[in-house]
Amino acid sequence: MHNVERWRVGTTIEKFKTQYWHRLDDGRVVCDVCPRHCALRDGKKGACYIREASDGEIVLTSYGLASGFAIDPIEKKPLNHFYPGSRVYSFGTEGCNLGCKYCQNWNISKTRERSILSAEGSPENIARRALALHCKSVAFTYNDPVIFFEYARDTAIACHELGLQAVAVSAGYMCEKPRQEFYHYIDAANIDLKAMSDQFYRKVCSGNLAPVLDTLLYLKHETDVWLEITTLLIPGYNDSSEELQKLSSWIVDNLGPQVPLHFSAFHPDFKMMDVPPTPLETLLRARNIALDAGIQFVYTGNIQHDDSENTYCPHCQHVVIRRHRYQLLEYSLNAKGECTNCLTKIPGRFEVC
Repeated sequence: MHNVERWRVGTTIEKFKTQYWHRLDDGRVVCDVCPRHCALRDGKKGACYIREASDGEIVLTSYGLASGFAIDPIEKKPLNHFYPGSRVYSFGTEGCNLGCKYCQNWNISKTRERSILSAEGSPENIARRALALHCKSVAFTYNDPVIFFEYARDTAIACHELGLQAVAVSAGYMCEKPRQEFYHYIDAANIDLKAMSDQFYRKVCSGNLAPVLDTLLYLKHETDVWLEITTLLIPGYNDSSEELQKLSSWIVDNLGPQVPLHFSAFHPDFKMMDVPPTPLETLLRARNIALDAGIQFVYTGNIQHDDSENTYCPHCQHVVIRRHRYQLLEYSLNAKGECTNCLTKIPGRFEVC
């Protein structure tokens, strides 16, 4: 376990000294965890709200404090090829380093009320709790673990000591050095590829596309982390056939055809209440474009459509995993993760159900 210095302020807030930062000549401290590189005067918080300049350093103010815990099916992350049907112990903190106008967890990620951090849990206690609840893994989710990097990292270490897996659900907006350290401890990740447009990232998310693509390339080619991708389709913003073709082709050309892709339905929320929900037809069109581009495993989410929730063998098209609302109805993989019909190896992390 990392020897991270900490101290308690009052009775509710813990601050942990961190390592990814540098000082400017004018006295400000720059956080180097994410590409925003917030330059902060003493006592000021970064855009994420939970990393703060204190005594000439950057501290994390939410270590050991969570917005709550829940037991989820792993398919809800969504991860369809990572121990399907298993239970995952999920938690997040507060804050976010992006500013997505459509954020569906805005009451957690955009809150400035410390009262939402109602659940305390050390990394070791979280791991023990997950094990006692018969979970296969622990997921850092609801908000982005990039910003509570040290808390998530230490929890992943504690999970591994008990034989549990660690899962990151992230937008992938992270700098190179902390990314290398963080994903050294992560077993599976679902990265939110919001669009294939830097303009979309700048105007809708207050970020940039390039660092996200860098994260995807790093995870696929330089780690053993199991990777899946999610794109939330927002009508009129990132759902054109041209952009979907561009996104799908980039994945095939740069990550390969076996990385599962999830197209998720948008529902009006936060600052985009005037945008209509994503029609099922849009998700199915996106799925067909991705399949035609060569991606072998394409799913839809946030909307009911059983056929596009199933996993099909790319060789014989046999249904190897049949799903309904996160539930496994049929499992046709052998102990080696092969299709029982034709013995084609299905990529992922599987075990006998």
